[in-house]
Amino acid sequence: MVKVACCWDDGVVNDIRLIALLRKYKAKATFNLNPGSMPEHTAVPRWRKLDEPVWSYNGFINGKVGLSEMKEIYEDFQVASHGWLHKGGSAPVDEFFKDAMDARKYLEDVFQRECRGYAWPCGDYTPQAAKRLQDAGFLYARTTQYTDDVGVTDAPMHLNASCHHMDRLFCDKFRAAKAKNGIFYFWGHSYEMLDCDGLWNQLEQKLAMLAEDPEVQWIDVIDIVK
Repeated sequence: MVKVACCWDDGVVNDIRLIALLRKYKAKATFNLNPGSMPEHTAVPRWRKLDEPVWSYNGFINGKVGLSEMKEIYEDFQVASHGWLHKGGSAPVDEFFKDAMDARKYLEDVFQRECRGYAWPCGDYTPQAAKRLQDAGFLYARTTQYTDDVGVTDAPMHLNASCHHMDRLFCDKFRAAKAKNGIFYFWGHSYEMLDCDGLWNQLEQKLAMLAEDPEVQWIDVIDIVK
């Protein structure tokens, strides 16, 4: 038996296509959201114009899910705080903590359930910030670092995953976790697949592989530390 978890950051529009795949393969997922940077209505993805002074991923401007559609889109999945405005742990600690808690409170109000997970923006972690999260009742905080022993830690505020979803050794790392009878945990951003069918097909092949394995048990990220 191997337990499998995944999470996805930033609340971007490609999450809608991702969620369709997750549902198709009966996969669980946690979405780490920044409500303060999400517009009222869902944006339309587009490619950046030449010399346009906006951030993009390889020229792709994915845009964010709208606050008015957030609950409907993510209702069947876990959500976690990724900060109100994506402020990392190296920000002044009171400013960081308010950012983390504002997102948590907003998500709890919208979804009417506890939101006790956190993902460090850009992996920006500090022990002082971690202590504030733990004292406030967060159960875990995901980093951008990797481990072969997911869940084998006494520091849930520094929770490492197995790999990124586009890791070229994704399947090898899954098999290694399975051989240990352990946990396989991957993460990423759905915008990394752009609007490229080839990249989406690669993800679907991975989800199909997991779905076809009778020893796979999907869990939520928070189950790793509970």
